[in-house]
Amino acid sequence: MTEKRLFVLDTNVLMHDPTALFRFQEHGVFLPMAVLEELDHAKKGTSEVARNVRQVNRFLDDLTRRASPDDIAAGIPLAMEGIEDASTLAASGTLYLQTRSMEYELPAALPGNKPDNDILGTALALQKERPGTPVTLVSKDINLRIKAAILGLRAEDYYNDQVLEDVNLLYSGLAELDAGFWDTHGDHLESWQEEGRTFYRLRGPQLAELLPNQCVFVEGGRGFEALVHEIGADGVVLELAEDYRKPNHSVWGITARNREQNFALNLLMNPDIDFVSLVGQAGSGKTLLTLAAGLTQVLEDKRYSEIIMTRVTVPVGEDIGFLPGTEEEKMTPWMGALMDNLEVLTQTDAGDWGRAATNDLLQRRIRIHSLNFMRGRTFLNKFLIIDEAQNLTSKQMKTLITRAGPGTKVVCLGNIAQIDTPYLTETTSGLTYVVDRFKPWVHGGHITLRQGERSRLADFAAEVL
Repeated sequence: MTEKRLFVLDTNVLMHDPTALFRFQEHGVFLPMAVLEELDHAKKGTSEVARNVRQVNRFLDDLTRRASPDDIAAGIPLAMEGIEDASTLAASGTLYLQTRSMEYELPAALPGNKPDNDILGTALALQKERPGTPVTLVSKDINLRIKAAILGLRAEDYYNDQVLEDVNLLYSGLAELDAGFWDTHGDHLESWQEEGRTFYRLRGPQLAELLPNQCVFVEGGRGFEALVHEIGADGVVLELAEDYRKPNHSVWGITARNREQNFALNLLMNPDIDFVSLVGQAGSGKTLLTLAAGLTQVLEDKRYSEIIMTRVTVPVGEDIGFLPGTEEEKMTPWMGALMDNLEVLTQTDAGDWGRAATNDLLQRRIRIHSLNFMRGRTFLNKFLIIDEAQNLTSKQMKTLITRAGPGTKVVCLGNIAQIDTPYLTETTSGLTYVVDRFKPWVHGGHITLRQGERSRLADFAAEVL
């Protein structure tokens, strides 16, 4: 039998995940009074953190209302009937709230703010009071965990929101087939054409691990590039990929420069795929390819009514303060990537007047929206682009993607090596979360762009700096 442990939660864990109370299975959860005070100070506002804090307060209110003062002092069972998250997450432990002053000694010169030191002291007092129970401080604050280790207290990060143990395990969307693939899988080959597309039905050992819309290729010879169209009991159907490398088969004047870009355009241009995620380093072409595909399908194919672009507003340097104007005008400084790519896509031989007319046409079909106003909205027949998606949490990502109505395609772009949001890592980012969760869906596709195409200077800088 696993020895029960007692986890002391820091405030930032609850701010990050309101359901953290119910995610420690049979183990005990302890909330110091300093944590309740910090939750009280952070409950006001319209930010995601404030919403999370209010949800935590509602959970705590439900739990304490059902318990008597004696029960609160002894510990409140987390497996209470009527609390949905408790039953869904199979919590069977006990919630302890600090009901009395606890004696502890900390070094007189201990740096840091008082709430953090109060949490540290409470955890040390618990460790002394309960010598038979392993006490662990759980915090997303690295400095607090370091201070806990210095004082001889076990401290851990909050791992429940971690999608993968290692970011290198993230699904790439690409699979290379052996050079002898056709020799071992050609015996039961079926091929046919339908609406100008070529399909192959195959059976064999190399196809067992493939996922819907995964991109596959055979290196060498004439080469072979295809996407997994269907997975069934009678074999796997591969669809031959369109070749967007040729100038006569460009997308809004843009041609693919490498294999991954070609696969990306295949996913973006496929009307049967409702969700696409593109991950790649700076300069790999994520935004340019997506905008080119979006403009083609909005203005030429009339498949979508307009492009909507949004991103999280996290500054890399100092914030520039209040921005006047409408929602779109306030978002414009954050949309430098959009403007830079539109310059490339609006190059024309018609002179300045022609370029101005093209810009005016495109900007009427591209809408810029802030994440702050996304709740409650429904987008019908739109091409929705979520830029810098690595800076979103899994909950924010869910809020955005569930805005999609009938006929809407959602494209998530990002580089998980450039995360600016506090407490988010490569393995807990919302972008990592959706890539992992959407990989088995028949209407979702993903590709990791590994090669930079911006310039030789940018490629070298990305490699050595």
